[in-house]
Amino acid sequence: MERFLIESPHAVEACEQVIRDIHAAGYLHHFEWGCKDNDHTGWAIVEAETHEDARQIVPWYLRDKARIVRLVKFRSAKEDTHHRSG
Repeated sequence: MERFLIESPHAVEACEQVIRDIHAAGYLHHFEWGCKDNDHTGWAIVEAETHEDARQIVPWYLRDKARIVRLVKFRSAKEDTHHRSG
């Protein structure tokens, strides 16, 4: 399993619905929200097999605006930290 950061913005009018839908999907405890600071975005770190699997956590009506980033930890400065994908 890989770890992914999910960043999912939403409209102010959608706050309650988004939180209900994330809760119904069983992922509410993964998310933190900026809504109370007028940044209508949810962030979560989740484990998933692929980017697309992580994207499926986001309600269907927000997926096209969600940003999914695979997270990697480096254990030392000697590890290859160049900006390469893979």
